[in-house]
Amino acid sequence: MAGQGLPVADGRELIEAGIVLGLVLLSLLLGWLAGRWAGPHLTDLWRQRVGDHAVGLASRMCDIVRHLVAVVALALVAQVRDWGALGDIVVGVALAAAVARLAMQLLRGVNLARWLAWAVASILFVAVLAGSVGGLEPITTTLDAIGFSVGRRRLSLLALVSALLTAVVLYAVVRVANKLVSHAVGQARSLDPAQKLLAQKLASIAVVITAFFFGIDLLGIDLTTFAIFSGGLGLAVGFGLQKTVGNLIAGIILLMDRSIKPGDVIVVGDSFGWVNKIGVRAVSVITRDGKEHLIPNENLMTQEVENWSFSDRNVRVRIPVGVGYETDLRLAQKLMLQAATESPRVLRSPAPNVWLISYGEYAVEHEILAWISDPEQGVGNVRSDVLNRLWDLFGEHGIKIPVPRRELMFKEALKVAKD
Repeated sequence: MAGQGLPVADGRELIEAGIVLGLVLLSLLLGWLAGRWAGPHLTDLWRQRVGDHAVGLASRMCDIVRHLVAVVALALVAQVRDWGALGDIVVGVALAAAVARLAMQLLRGVNLARWLAWAVASILFVAVLAGSVGGLEPITTTLDAIGFSVGRRRLSLLALVSALLTAVVLYAVVRVANKLVSHAVGQARSLDPAQKLLAQKLASIAVVITAFFFGIDLLGIDLTTFAIFSGGLGLAVGFGLQKTVGNLIAGIILLMDRSIKPGDVIVVGDSFGWVNKIGVRAVSVITRDGKEHLIPNENLMTQEVENWSFSDRNVRVRIPVGVGYETDLRLAQKLMLQAATESPRVLRSPAPNVWLISYGEYAVEHEILAWISDPEQGVGNVRSDVLNRLWDLFGEHGIKIPVPRRELMFKEALKVAKD
């Protein structure tokens, strides 16, 4: 029966396969122990160094450590000696499964779509298993045969799979690198918010450019092939993308000269609010009504902008008040100063002041000058609070706020009455 059907493994191969199976189980146990012991420590370290906001790797750190240690241990088992066919199959299946599980955890940790993560994990499983039992040449030859040639370039299923794997890996690396760099820059105490934002944006651009050229090199694409598209790209930038590139450069200039920073209170045209974020295309300004205005970066470079917190966050609020001519002005001015001083948002230093502005048609015009240090909280509510307090104080002291009065004299009617 030995010459018919599938070949039957002899006793030596079965013993060897049993040894391999034991080593595989030992490797998996080692990975499980590493994940159980080192996983929580690495999770805490990750959250301290990177933070909980950095993608989703922290919650998967134990699984990542377990599969990574298992992959390393199984790779050593596979290379320690030349196993037989049955032993290669056992260690190959275990190693391929561990690699696929590790890739799945990493890709899901960087928020990659589930279907794409499964696709990459499946490709890696097949590639590792094939490399363990017989080599990748049969698979790569078959995939390369399915395709066509365009000039000197071969477009095949193998090239598509290679491009997919390279793009996914670089995407994951770029996301993690950007988060790490952003967190490191955010923790720098020597930089202000604008400098931190500028450094984060420049670092992100550098990471993306580096990944692009690295991917081009991995795929073996000659950069001279892009020369034919450089003219078209230049025209596209000159016509269709002119505003986009202009806004990008304007945003970088705003961050470099620090004229506008996140948290500043600015006025641009009819938009008044505090700067929430300086993006690639526009600046996000949140108004007191809760509306978010997206103002193009170029507008902030070409239009007049009032920055209430550019060099000093203190802002002076002017509150006009009029009293009648019969009023005791010294008492009225004292009450105005008291109302401003008692308002919780008005600063004690610089102290509020009261100025007599003019003698109007029906009232003596005054102006209360009060300083606040939190203009992002609004200005109108400060005026309202001071005026409400002043209304109560005027009522307690019998001071009336005058209203316009008109006297009409009818001369003809008076003349008739005399006659």
